[in-house]
Formats: sequence, structure tokens, C-alpha cells
Amino acid sequence: MANSPSASPDAPPASAAPHVIALVDDDRNILTTLSIALQAEGFATRVYSDGSTALRALLDNPPDLVVCDIKMPRMDGLELLSRLREKSPLPLIFLTSKDDEADEAQGLSMGADDYIAKPFSQRLLIARIRAILRRSEIVRAGKLEGDGAGIDGPPLPEPIRRGLLTMDPARHLVEWNGEPVSLTVTEFLILEALAMRPGVVKTRNQLMDAAYHDDVFVDDRTIDSHIKRLRRKFRSVDPQFAGIETLYGAGYSFAEA
Repeated sequence: MANSPSASPDAPPASAAPHVIALVDDDRNILTTLSIALQAEGFATRVYSDGSTALRALLDNPPDLVVCDIKMPRMDGLELLSRLREKSPLPLIFLTSKDDEADEAQGLSMGADDYIAKPFSQRLLIARIRAILRRSEIVRAGKLEGDGAGIDGPPLPEPIRRGLLTMDPARHLVEWNGEPVSLTVTEFLILEALAMRPGVVKTRNQLMDAAYHDDVFVDDRTIDSHIKRLRRKFRSVDPQFAGIETLYGAGYSFAEA
């Protein structure tokens, strides 16, 4: 087997118990290349080539996070997620071979944590995995704190309230005028960056810095695409939504109604 690439500075120390990532895809090339990349970053991996086999394993021996293709034989990713959510809140990122908004919307509404279209950057996927694992740990810590168990560590971030918008970063929850809005991790981070300072114009570069860590490169059009999706999702619950404003040539801002 080829030598694995060197781990990034963000990879956990060798003495720490590694996070376990389950990979579910019928493409063995993807399973192999992702396993090598994730192991180089300090993760442990388990691989499954079909949804039916994966479901049994995920319930019997849960990993920390699942990366799952949507289009698979025997049991596709959407059915896997549906049956998994009946018994487990395991974090899950969907991969798909086509940018199908219907699949994305359905997956997020069923409880997927993020959605990345093939072909994708391995560095981007690893950045999203780390972001979701951090968020999951915060949520678990919040539940312990709420039960009175008490934990060491920084306080949980406070919810953000801006006009009709409510965001809870600790639980990745978003509401507009009381109606839930399902966002990917990337969309959430972009909206959070805008909502933290209403009326202040954020450049595309600033939004890239907020949403993409680990030196992941994306171009301006990627941010524009996320903004369009954010507007579309909010307008699905409020057709009059105008909370994200464009200043042409400069960037975007959040308008606190």
C-alpha cells in the first residue's frame, strides 16, 4: 500500500483515543482513499460497502460519525439514515454523485448533519467532520450540564437572537419566526458570521474564513452558492424573507428586521 500522507498539525496526539469514522459507499476506491486520508489525520475508520450491512454495524458498535453515500444498492443512504434515526442520533454526512437539491432537502429534514457533492475535496470533508465532532461534543456536554452532572471546560455559547432569527450554536438549531430551518454546518457558520454583527458587510473572504477551516480553498462562487441556498431555505418558511442583503462588489450583511 502506498505511504500515507503526513498528518496535519490539527490531528489528535497519538496518545489520545482516536475518533472513529464509519465510511459507507459502494465505491471501493472512495472507501480506500478516504480511509487513508482520515487515518493520516489521526482518525480510526471502519468501511462498509452497502447500507444494509452498515446499519447493523452502526447500531451494534456505534462510531463517532458516519460518512455515507446516498446512491447505493440494497439500501440507499436515505433509508439507512431513516432507520438509523429511529434508534440513534449518530452524526452523519451525506455524499452524493450529483448535486440533487431534493436529496439534500430530504436528507437534512431526516436528520443528516451535512451534505457534500462529489467530486469533493478531502480537506473540505475532513474540515466538516471536525466541525461536526466539535459540535457533537458541545451538545453532549450541554446535556450533562443540564442534568446537573457538571463538566470542566468552556461555557456553552449563548443563543443568538436577531429580530425573527434565533440560532443556537451549541445545538445547531435555527428558527425563523419560530419555524425551524435545516442548515448544513457550512450554511450555519456563514449565517452565524453575518448575524453576529447585523448591518456590517462581510466580504466573501471573511465568510470563507468563518466557514472553512484548515486552509481549505474555495472560490467566491462557492460562497455565493451558499448564500443562494440560505435565502431559498428561509424563503421556504417565509416568502418575504430579506434577512441577507447583498452589497454588490463588497459582500453580504444580515438585516435585523
